[in-house]
Amino acid sequence: MPIGWPELTARCERAGIPLRGGFHPGEGDGVPAAGALPAGTLVLLGNAGPSMWRAFSRAREGAPDLALDDWTRTVVSALAAELGATALFPFTGPPYWPFQRWAQRAEAVSPSPLGILIHPRFGLWHGYRAALVFAERLSLPPREDLPSPCASCVDKPCLRACPVSAFSATGYDVKACIGHLDTDPAAECMTRGCQSRRACPIGQENIYLEEQRRFHMRAFRSAAPPERGRE
Repeated sequence: MPIGWPELTARCERAGIPLRGGFHPGEGDGVPAAGALPAGTLVLLGNAGPSMWRAFSRAREGAPDLALDDWTRTVVSALAAELGATALFPFTGPPYWPFQRWAQRAEAVSPSPLGILIHPRFGLWHGYRAALVFAERLSLPPREDLPSPCASCVDKPCLRACPVSAFSATGYDVKACIGHLDTDPAAECMTRGCQSRRACPIGQENIYLEEQRRFHMRAFRSAAPPERGRE
């Protein structure tokens, strides 16, 4: 008998990586088979607020150099083996799986002016770390279709908060952003997290812990080669 949504939610919570939503794949969704069988259900796992960070931090107590991707792969692969599912990750590739497109199929998220997906309750303080593909067509809870909070946001504080105006209605100026971080490694963006992201009023109660924000900013900066900020 296929696993029920409440039990699946509880299993993911115990593993430290919350369940974020799911959908029944169709043609054009780009979801691979579940082993030898066609995909019946895809569910997304990730974080909303600091809950996953706390689980990851506990795992790092005995292994301070443990990488988030490695921890995610270990936890989710074990979960997939227990549940008879196939694990997929957004950080393996190329080619890369279309996680942002899947997220918009799974729950009420939409693109924000910063380019990342915004959630009506969690705001910009959430992310997707993995997916589980089941051959079975699991029973899913009704999708809560809430409007994008960006549609009714007149002031757009996220576009005005960046100290180097890297975000605008026309896109994201990576060169300006990286250049600022290179020029001032102790800038507030590095120590407290992206100022534009923090300026969004939606989901402020879910803001990442300061240590978590610093971790992600360091990871972002290390992933961008220095020359990108000096082109």
